[in-house]
This record gives sequence, structure tokens and C-alpha cells, in this order.
Amino acid sequence: MTVSVLRTADAWWVQTPTGAAKISTTATSTGELLEDRAAVDAAAASEGTVAVDDLDMLSPVTAPCRVVAQMTNFESHVVDSGMDPKTVPLTFFRKSSASISGPHGEIVRPSHVTLLDYEVEIGLVVGRDVPVGTSLTDANLADYIAGLTVTNDVSARDIQLPQTQFYEAKSYPTFTPVGPALVLLDPAELARFGDLRLRLSVNGDERQNSVVDGDMLYRPLQALQALTRFQHLSAGDLILTGTPSGTALKAPPKPIELIGNLLPPAVKWKAFFTRQAKNPNYLQYGDRIEATIATDDGAIDLGAQRLTVRHA
Repeated sequence: MTVSVLRTADAWWVQTPTGAAKISTTATSTGELLEDRAAVDAAAASEGTVAVDDLDMLSPVTAPCRVVAQMTNFESHVVDSGMDPKTVPLTFFRKSSASISGPHGEIVRPSHVTLLDYEVEIGLVVGRDVPVGTSLTDANLADYIAGLTVTNDVSARDIQLPQTQFYEAKSYPTFTPVGPALVLLDPAELARFGDLRLRLSVNGDERQNSVVDGDMLYRPLQALQALTRFQHLSAGDLILTGTPSGTALKAPPKPIELIGNLLPPAVKWKAFFTRQAKNPNYLQYGDRIEATIATDDGAIDLGAQRLTVRHA
């Protein structure tokens, strides 16, 4: 049975059928909490609870930590981006952990950003140190992935695209909402990763809806095997696993793309941004975003993020 860990400013909690039970622990980081599993399990068996709705929840993943993201990892998103899924390699980029924020607050759009986009993603939370060269298999994957969480890879497209870099465009404060829960899984539950459905709506209008099976290109085992060829990972690190189709940004029709490639860069980008400015799907002031990830039978439920956009 999954264990859902919540975090507030002064405590860690386990969500139970009757509410939230406080974890008796001195842990101040996610990594430290994962080392104190006995305290987590004791809280899960506790009868003393408070109402979950009374908690002012923060991200269950604490900064500083590594935040690593997979790029174009859903076939539907690859097609939306104008690429061929058969030619897309397994690639990563980094985000600043200072961009991590809570699950029920605000996404703050910087004053110089116009094209603000959303990407619901499954977050993997590393459960123990993974040195470079670690041998990872289906049999031991659950030893290294403690659990899953809802994330949103918020993106400033007008920064990302002309600069052809991701770090700044995806690392502003509040650009990585995480939670509400860190859902700890046993091996059998982790094996159901492919059954998870990702959903995101804006002002009640569903924009993204996809199941991992049949859409995700590179699964967690492949991602960790690739990462640990060169990257040490620590308990509490966060890995974002990509988003399905439905983001505001989409590739232009092929004829327009071909014409654009013939133009000088300054002219091409001016035309692109003029066209994108007419796209109503980019996030605007006051927009309400809800993101959920769960299996259709509810056996694994990572909870719901509810966020509002405001301007800096």
C-alpha cells in the first residue's frame, strides 16, 4: 500500500484514511526523512490525525537538491514539437532547485516573460545515493527510487527558444511546483508506473491527458541507467520524466517552418513571436492550473496540484 508523505513549514506528515499524522522525526530534508523510514511507518499506523485541508503544504522535495529533467520524452509531445519519435534520443537538462515551490500556491510570471507554458510531469524522487557506475536493473530499481510526485515543468518559451537553452527558461522561482505528496512505493507498485495517467487543466479546460503506457519513450530504468553513467545522484534528488502533448507551444505547420528557415534569425523569431502572441493557451494572469497523476483504478494517486498565475 502506498504511503503519502506531506510537508509543512514545521513538520512532516503521513496522509491516512482519517487525515494527516505527524511524523516524529528530526529530518529537515527529504533525503534525511527517507533515511528515517521507521518514523514514517510509525506515523502511518498512528491514530492521532489532523485534517489534511488544514495543512499549508510545501513541496515534499526540499531544496537544495539536483533537479534533472528528461527532454521530449512522450511520443505525443515529440510529434507536437514537429519531430520524429524514432529519432529522438534520451537527453537531459538541469533546472535550479531554487525553482521548486509548493503544490497549492502561485506561479509567478517574470515581467519580461510573455509566453508562459505548463508541462505536467511525473517526478521520480531518489531514495538513496546512486554513485556513478551503479548497476541498475528491473530487480533493484525500487531500491533507488523512493517514490513519485506531481511536478509541473513551467517554461518561459520566449526565453527558451531563441537562446536554445533551457536552464534560465525553466529555473525562475516557482517554475517547478512539486507535490502535494511524495508517494512512497513498494516494488509491485512501482511496476505499475506505466498505468499512471497525467492530466492538466487550465480554468477547467483540459489541456493534457495521457497514460504512460503507449506514450512515454524512455522509462525510469533507462533514464537512471543513462544518468548514472556520468552523474552521481543523492537521496532526495528529483528527476522529471517528460510531458505529453497539449502544451501551449506546438511546432508550426511544415510550410511555415520551411519558409521560416530561409529567413534571417531576427526576422524569423519576430514572426514566430508575433504568431505565438495570438495563441490563447499560454498562461495568463489569474489562470488556475490543476494537475493530477494517478492510475485509473485509484490504487496509486499522487494527488492534485492547484496553482494560480500571477505577475511579478
